[in-house]
Amino acid sequence: MECDLFEEILDLKKEMDAVVLAHNYQVGEVHRVADFVGDSLGLALKSRSVDAEYVVFAGVDFMAETAAVLNPDKKVLLPSKEASCPMAGMLSRESLCKAKEKHPDAEVVMYVNTSAEVRAESDVTCTSSNAVEVIDNLDCEEVIFGPDRNLGWYVEKETDKDVFVVPDDGHCYVHNVFQPQDVDEVRDRFSDAVVLVHPESKPVVQEKADYLCSTGQMIDFVGSSKKDKFVIGTEVGLVERLRFLFPDKTFIPLSDKAVCREMKKNSLKKILWSLENRGFLVEVSDVVADKVRVSTERMFELTGVDDVK
Repeated sequence: MECDLFEEILDLKKEMDAVVLAHNYQVGEVHRVADFVGDSLGLALKSRSVDAEYVVFAGVDFMAETAAVLNPDKKVLLPSKEASCPMAGMLSRESLCKAKEKHPDAEVVMYVNTSAEVRAESDVTCTSSNAVEVIDNLDCEEVIFGPDRNLGWYVEKETDKDVFVVPDDGHCYVHNVFQPQDVDEVRDRFSDAVVLVHPESKPVVQEKADYLCSTGQMIDFVGSSKKDKFVIGTEVGLVERLRFLFPDKTFIPLSDKAVCREMKKNSLKKILWSLENRGFLVEVSDVVADKVRVSTERMFELTGVDDVK
């Protein structure tokens, strides 16, 4: 059955002039039909460089919105309407506008894990992999940042900026699963393993890690490291991805409970349905898209990135 779905998807991609982009957290079968697998920054870059009429985005809603914004000439499809990021939904446009009124001198930096409507009110977008670099390169003393309070804590610690996080309780429920005792337990069991933790994790967990990395940075770190055993403190889908990429190395999830239910709404069946029915089409209004495009391009300017390697 899976083999049949795989072949049908490959045939339809050619017929429709379509590509499939898949986030690192997707399951292995989705990765195998994808033309490109990566983190949010890599996917944003790839979406604007691929030559295709249709982009099927196996991720969550804000990622597909970014692809639609950067590619007004392409049709971006989200296989599941239920693939919606809860953290992105924690920050409304109204809440951000109130924060801007309270801190009029601050630059507004929104994590890409935010709705397009909210990012339209920002000065610049960032990802977990470049948040520190983006904010460090801003010519300002104060920054409004959202919606992840843990990433905001990390950014303030690593820069000389005063960072005001909105909302107060914004967080990723997947990375909030990790507890300090989880790190202590894996260190007791695997004393020779390197502990990699995502900066969306709680500060007390971040402080116990060997390295803080985005998903893409974790892959790069493992690939260049001479070590052969790693504890992975992010969504469990990346553990599966790493085992595929580096079969000679050992990967231990920091917690088996770190599962993004929304990411897992994507499947081969839904990707096939999306191709067959040209759905769900992701649409962002021209007014919002123009503003988001400016904030996203500024991110590229501040980081010196203009294409995917």
